[in-house]
Amino acid sequence: MEDVLNVYHLPYDPLYPVICMDESSKQLIGEVREPIPGRPGQVRRIDDEYVRNGVAEIFMEVEPLAGRRHVAITERRTRKDWAKQIKEMLDERYPHVSKVRLVMDNLNTHNIASLYETFELQKARRLAERLEIHYTPKHGSWLSMAEIELSVLKGQCLDRRIPEMEVMRTYVAAWEKTRNSSTKKIVWQFKTSDARIKLHHLYPKI
Repeated sequence: MEDVLNVYHLPYDPLYPVICMDESSKQLIGEVREPIPGRPGQVRRIDDEYVRNGVAEIFMEVEPLAGRRHVAITERRTRKDWAKQIKEMLDERYPHVSKVRLVMDNLNTHNIASLYETFELQKARRLAERLEIHYTPKHGSWLSMAEIELSVLKGQCLDRRIPEMEVMRTYVAAWEKTRNSSTKKIVWQFKTSDARIKLHHLYPKI
């Protein structure tokens, strides 16, 4: 926990950006009957019946001090899916940085081994050398600022029935563009000194 908190309070360095990553999912829901449009004095009406069209996986990436985020919608979230997101992040969105300080939870897919399972040896090594990974502790997902952004995304964009993955990608791309254009930053206030007082029960007794 203290490791992540210390990373959050490092000064902004464009060559060593702090980036948080988290994952979630969204069930794709289609309509059985067309909703009745709203009109003055009457809200839009949706039938209780619906059809399940599978699940879309969400990869959220946020750079809190720059007010920048990227969202990818995929069919799965396997080791290879995570590795591909890391490659795109390093090669396409942050090609000129020396190293990314990556904060994320400790899922079994979130490790360097996933890079070696996905890419040939030299490429995997090149990507691994540009990562400085900091894991949030077990049951400490509240420490991930990407989870904050996922909550905003779900509240502002995904709080509706979405029938297909391509429709969801369209909605999310528009949300991401709007959110990034406003440069919404996250200023983390909780410090290590706060943790040692408020969360003292989590520390081992000596």
